[in-house]
Amino acid sequence: MNNKRGFASDNNAGVHPDIMSSLQSVNEGHTVGYGGDSYTRQAIDILKKEFGASAEVFFVYNGTGANVIALQAMARPFEAVICAETAHINVDECGAPEKHSGCKLIDIPTKDGKLTPELIEPLLNGMGVEHHVQPKVISITQSTEMGTIYSLDEIETLCSFAHQRRLLVHMDGARISNAAAALNCSLADLSAKAGVDVLSFGGTKNGLMFGEAVIILNPELSHCVKYIRKQTAQLHSKMRYISSQFTAFLSNELWRKNALHANRMATLLATEAVKIDGVKITQEVQANGVFAIIPSAWIKKLQEHYFFYVWNANTSEVRWMTAFDTTEEDIRGFIRLLTTISKGEM
Repeated sequence: MNNKRGFASDNNAGVHPDIMSSLQSVNEGHTVGYGGDSYTRQAIDILKKEFGASAEVFFVYNGTGANVIALQAMARPFEAVICAETAHINVDECGAPEKHSGCKLIDIPTKDGKLTPELIEPLLNGMGVEHHVQPKVISITQSTEMGTIYSLDEIETLCSFAHQRRLLVHMDGARISNAAAALNCSLADLSAKAGVDVLSFGGTKNGLMFGEAVIILNPELSHCVKYIRKQTAQLHSKMRYISSQFTAFLSNELWRKNALHANRMATLLATEAVKIDGVKITQEVQANGVFAIIPSAWIKKLQEHYFFYVWNANTSEVRWMTAFDTTEEDIRGFIRLLTTISKGEM
């Protein structure tokens, strides 16, 4: 069994002890299934306090499920979803959003994973023309797949731009905790208060065992989501095991503590790595991801000791992700190995 620590993904981390305790605490006796239990009602109440009383909450198994349900609620098959070329819904979900929603994804190349009104505007020329797919949703990721963060102003500007054109905004918030921690703001500041219509709220990458939440922030979109969730095979019968984790996650801002630590570890990793000849950091380190170009000959040697992914084999760009349980010793050990390899001593 390979339990080697590394920097491949925050999905590879374990479960935070407080989350594990929450699971154990609800593992007693019988309770109503499919979300009709008191634990789920408690979690929904907490999330409503976080995102607003009008928010509707739907717990699901995973991030792909959350995104698929969100987009089905927002768009019809003749409509399109605009996203960054690097978006998870575009490259890492095996076509699930297109299969389930029937919508076309229109992807836009970006330098940093972030969309802007200027990038989106040229795609809106065919609005109202029956021969063309109709753009309906702008999907952004916070923090992005490139480890960058949309500022509050950038999100508000995008939402205003979208709504003026009768478009909707979806936020893939698999790592929204890392973004909010970095910006020292609330989760609602980045979503509900900024004008986002639907949020895929992630927890698995920040200490949960499993489970995400679809947060409907635009009341006009909530009426059919419970049916979509069932049809998409994302309605968990023993819902308390998802919902209780969110209660612990939101209590005492555990989400922020975990994310702040992961972000600090990424900053430390980048700060130390860039001192080594041959390492070039390619994106500003704003959350818990570090993107770097290193000599291709180093990669296999590094991966023998620390697991991570190659982001772009053509340019020898790698991605190093940190998590709530990454330690300074993990960073120091990796930097020592990276230094040794850079000097040709391995």
